[in-house]
Amino acid sequence: MYDMKISDSVVFIGVNDKTIDLFESQYKVPKGVSYNSYVILDEKVAVMDTVDKRATDPWLENLDKALDGRSVDYLVISHLEPDHASNIQRLAEKYPEMKLVGNAKIFSMLPQFFDFDFSERKVVVKEGDTLSLGSHTLQFFMAPMVHWPEVMVEYEQSEKILFSADGFGKFGALDEEEDWTDEARRYFINIVGKYGVQVQNLLKKAATLDIQTICPLHGPILKENLGFYIDKYLTWSSYEPEEDGVVIAYASIHGNTAKAAEKMAEILTDKGEKAVRLFDLSRDDMSEAVSCAFRYDKLVVMAPTYDGALFPAMEDFLYHLKVKTYRKRKVGIVENGSWAPMAGKLMRAYLEEMKDMEICEPVVSVKSVMKEADVQNMETLADALLA
Repeated sequence: MYDMKISDSVVFIGVNDKTIDLFESQYKVPKGVSYNSYVILDEKVAVMDTVDKRATDPWLENLDKALDGRSVDYLVISHLEPDHASNIQRLAEKYPEMKLVGNAKIFSMLPQFFDFDFSERKVVVKEGDTLSLGSHTLQFFMAPMVHWPEVMVEYEQSEKILFSADGFGKFGALDEEEDWTDEARRYFINIVGKYGVQVQNLLKKAATLDIQTICPLHGPILKENLGFYIDKYLTWSSYEPEEDGVVIAYASIHGNTAKAAEKMAEILTDKGEKAVRLFDLSRDDMSEAVSCAFRYDKLVVMAPTYDGALFPAMEDFLYHLKVKTYRKRKVGIVENGSWAPMAGKLMRAYLEEMKDMEICEPVVSVKSVMKEADVQNMETLADALLA
């Protein structure tokens, strides 16, 4: 269990969800997810975001316990995505004197989700504005397209806490303690990864602040070695590889391309590559395959032609890489086809649309079943990848 204590005045009131199977109806979360929310107890009381409708009742129980009979003065809205904002109207009805704090974009979008009159209750903030709660002061920084247009983050000046919205989040419930990096990478690449420039802009703002604690809307509170987490975000948002290694992503109809992929992994390992990851795109988690492709500096794509086009699992993988702004990698291509092979040409076309990609030669073309000549060609391709 992660330590979610912040201080006597800043209290975690979030909820674990271990019944959810797919986050955003597409990402597998076998260890669940957390919906994080916080309350600041001072002369004024501020709730920092709500939670998903799946977690309304336990969240309200946590809030009531933290309040210990007090009322809520402000609800700070960082992000309107329903996993964080579903209970805005519920809380507004429970505390009719409560003010809603958000930026202009938040209030322009709010009626899309709720049907209640908040016109006399809104506190509109802009870049650099502050809100005093007593001994605690919140300062607001806009973070558009990290990863929605209305997003903002808050910096609490006295305790030096950054409430980072979806930034620095990860998959996994908070009673499933595990290494932060892999699931934070999978979360970042698949959800926020397209918006690297915007993340970099936010990191520049954060660099001007003395941050001692990061409170995200998913995953553990970060209190120590913050430079490690910030460095990861700098790397991920600049699309640089984290480390040397090869991802072999393959799709196989009858197992012949799979055998070639296994042979390619053996060749690369024998030539000294220490990190080689194989992904069967028809069966393995697509978001994990995409995340790992961003982790390493080299990629091999291997797929058959299907109906005169690219096998669907490979097309899906390359589509995800493209929309998440995959770039700056060395890539090898291996196709398979029993007649009129097209997969190599189509995979190359996808890859050539990505920036700063080095496509290594030769493109290996297997005819149905891998032969010795194919192995020799894969040896040559491996040499080019590792050069």
